[in-house]
Amino acid sequence: MGIRGELRGWWERGRVLAVTHPLVVDIGVALLVQGAMSMPFLVPRAAGAPPATWAAYGLSTLTVAPLVWRRRAPLAVLFAVLAANALYRLTVDGPGQPLPYTGLIVTYTIAALAPPLRRLLAGLVLLVAVPVGVWLNTRSARELTFSLFVFAAAYVFGRLTDARQRAHRVEAEQAAARERARIAREMHDVLSHAVSLMIVQAEAGPVAVRAAPERAEAAFDAISATGRDAMAQLRDMLGVLRDGDEKSPPAAPREPQPGLAALPGLLDRVRGSGLDVTYQVVGDVRPVPEGVGATVFRVVQEALTNTLRHAEARTAQVRLAYGEGELEVGVTDDGQGPRPVSRRGGHGLTGMRERAAAHGGSADTGPGADGRGFAVRVRIPVPDAAGAGR
Repeated sequence: MGIRGELRGWWERGRVLAVTHPLVVDIGVALLVQGAMSMPFLVPRAAGAPPATWAAYGLSTLTVAPLVWRRRAPLAVLFAVLAANALYRLTVDGPGQPLPYTGLIVTYTIAALAPPLRRLLAGLVLLVAVPVGVWLNTRSARELTFSLFVFAAAYVFGRLTDARQRAHRVEAEQAAARERARIAREMHDVLSHAVSLMIVQAEAGPVAVRAAPERAEAAFDAISATGRDAMAQLRDMLGVLRDGDEKSPPAAPREPQPGLAALPGLLDRVRGSGLDVTYQVVGDVRPVPEGVGATVFRVVQEALTNTLRHAEARTAQVRLAYGEGELEVGVTDDGQGPRPVSRRGGHGLTGMRERAAAHGGSADTGPGADGRGFAVRVRIPVPDAAGAGR
């Protein structure tokens, strides 16, 4: 397991190096190929074989040098490698190579990086160059078959690499889109709730100033507390966007997302706006994962925000029911009931459904049990107590 971990670590570091310093990787590939090309010059030569001269070695190095630019101009590198190999075959009688290393590397690179038209052009060139190279070397049908096979394999490996990279890019784009949607959903819930409470308190302020000054002071304190809480939550969420930015200063430690423990404080703030909210917990209470707790908090927050903004209700009930393998969240009010989709079916209700679905649950909305008011019912699967902390 330790060796596998070390190998995986080396592989990941190599991938990072290939992305951040491609020229260094290309130089390394060229040196590796040069080492393979040097082997026939280092081993003892058979009796009667042509000598391994410095001129032949220099020309073999000339066939490798263009690989340093293989990513920036793969088609030009292909022509340079073919020309250098032809010069080697026609001018010196040096040691042969067991594999056409440079040609295979360039073929792989073109297949992985070049656009379709250049790949087609490179394929046509190789269909001519490979048979000509075999004719200049051994004129053997066996070598021709082998050469065509290895070049085709290099091309296929290049196309597979391109497909894998495309899949990784699509996956990264989808992950980024999901993260953007999550941040937008969080910002909507925080801002919608905070602004709604502040509007309610601000509208009641002038009346309270004339009738009950002490209530006006409490209203202004509630506006201030709601604004500070919203700013803190927004700072935590937007701090995620600064992670990984080396130019930005170190961010302050962020607080975890509010969960079940924060529900009483949320309900107190809502009560301060004049809405009478009751809170009931039934069933065998047990710990839930942080993500589930945050989802429950946001669902209750959005439901009460909708009640404040649209329902014209006097009372609301929040109910958590711990069942076997699930947690049911219910928020009902005695207001006007369901409104047109444009008012009661916007981003907030969509966000509730998305939050529930992210945990394998479901969300339903509609009129209350007796046909009055509006009800939000969310069911989320939860593990047992032993698995909740994982």
